[in-house]
Amino acid sequence: MFTLPETVTSILARLESAGHAAYAVGGAVRDLIRSVPPHDFDLTTSARPEEVMALFANETVIPTGLQHGTVTLVIDHTPYEITTFRGESGYADHRRPDAVCFLDSIEDDLARRDFTAGAIAYSPTRGLCDPFDGVADVKAGVLRAVGDPMTRFSEDGLRVLRALRFASACGFTIEAQTARALHEGKHLIAPVAAERIYNELTRTLCGANIEQVLLTYGDVLAVAIPELTPLFGFPQNTSYHDRDVWAHTAATVAAIAPEPVLRWTMLLHDIAKPACHYTDARGTSHFKTHPEKGAPIAEAILTRLKAERATREEVTVLIRLHDIDLPKERADIHRLLVRLGKERTLRLLAVKESDLSGKSPYGRTHGRDVILPEVKETVEFLLAEGAPLTVRDLAVDGSDLLSLGLRGREVGDTLSRLLEAVIDGTPNRREALLGLIDG
Repeated sequence: MFTLPETVTSILARLESAGHAAYAVGGAVRDLIRSVPPHDFDLTTSARPEEVMALFANETVIPTGLQHGTVTLVIDHTPYEITTFRGESGYADHRRPDAVCFLDSIEDDLARRDFTAGAIAYSPTRGLCDPFDGVADVKAGVLRAVGDPMTRFSEDGLRVLRALRFASACGFTIEAQTARALHEGKHLIAPVAAERIYNELTRTLCGANIEQVLLTYGDVLAVAIPELTPLFGFPQNTSYHDRDVWAHTAATVAAIAPEPVLRWTMLLHDIAKPACHYTDARGTSHFKTHPEKGAPIAEAILTRLKAERATREEVTVLIRLHDIDLPKERADIHRLLVRLGKERTLRLLAVKESDLSGKSPYGRTHGRDVILPEVKETVEFLLAEGAPLTVRDLAVDGSDLLSLGLRGREVGDTLSRLLEAVIDGTPNRREALLGLIDG
């Protein structure tokens, strides 16, 4: 039915030759059904962990989770998790099973899994094992819990967020009973470790179907990020907007490239709008200072979720900058590049572009950012021609100035002045710059 990579086939064959049942399972099989290349392969077998380790004694085998029946086989620098068929019972913390027992039946192993789309196993010799009609659900684009959905979510609160990730990344429609359980069981997210929540949310945000997920399951996300709640249904009574703050947010997240920094920035870019809102005498909404007040809120959220420091800092900066007026003149655009650097400038323009796309037709054509296409064109031109962004990019350096007799702070000040001169139109050529010093 499927063509598995040669290494995976070889691993399964070795297990089978030793008398053990062995299958590829879960996400890899789901992706093969969807004609999507799997990122990795998880394998499952009737062999006990010690038997797997003995069978692959000549390879690198890491006992990553012996108590749960998992070892990691590393071949050609690629890891393959091999887990013994198992059953689980007791979930006192709504996260981990209190007891794990090893089984001999692949069907019993699949029964413990969260969604039918992942409760599918395939063996080149034994064929497909699909006791919960997962293949049909995958082909129909449906995400359905195995058995009672509330039971599944009660076992592990992270499954609530996994459901949203699959809906976002794979475009699955969540089956009605499973969807109801997500809303009813959203509180089960609370005990999950912050790092795991952050990882699932990041993967969810970077999915292609994220807008619909945000609009449908905002209340679920708000368990992890309660600061989102005031955005839901909050009106923006202005000609520049035709959606409430949350609907605008969802649209802008979907409009930007699926990179974690950018997606998190758009999710949180208007987080302070409700707190900054006021209505003038004409009934028009205003949200002045929302970028400045939103940046520390975003930083607190990402700190609480234990996001990487680099991500946290970049998101915070971009939120603070997202509503600034863009410069019109080439020299001022060059100064923006110098001040922010290439990467941050390009990210800011992407943020502004997605923010603009989420506004009303009037807002997209009459707001302050209507000059965005021209600014982007100028930025691209400056980068293409190698415009200097730091004094290190100048055609002269400190040694040139030292040879002219400049010393100490005078050297740095002069280089900064030369960079300003290039921004204002002086050619970045050695003779031209040295001529300015002589003058």
